[in-house]
Amino acid sequence: MKALRILVVEDDALVGILLGEMLEQMGHDVCAIEATEGDAVVGADKLRPDLMIVDAWLNEGNGISAVDKIEQNGPMPHIFVSGDIARVKALRPDSVMVQKPFREDELAYAIERALGAGPSIPP
Repeated sequence: MKALRILVVEDDALVGILLGEMLEQMGHDVCAIEATEGDAVVGADKLRPDLMIVDAWLNEGNGISAVDKIEQNGPMPHIFVSGDIARVKALRPDSVMVQKPFREDELAYAIERALGAGPSIPP
């Protein structure tokens, strides 16, 4: 897989930093880490990343709402991450999502799926 420019949307600073480091170790470029719905929308519009990894539930706003606003300008591949993916599935059953905490292989699989390059069933 080619290196991607990824926007991370995560309100827990430590989790955002660790996720960014994991993505960079996987060979990707983290173009920004945003912590709020508003900053995510502005960042995505400005940076136009290849992929977004979005915490579904933010302290300031909502990751799902942020993706809805961002995609008003056209589709953008994304992955929702959450400690409670059942709530995300109820709202976005067809979205690619990963349950926190997750391992690198789970994230890599989700990235492939979000980009339409992976199978729908985990290996």
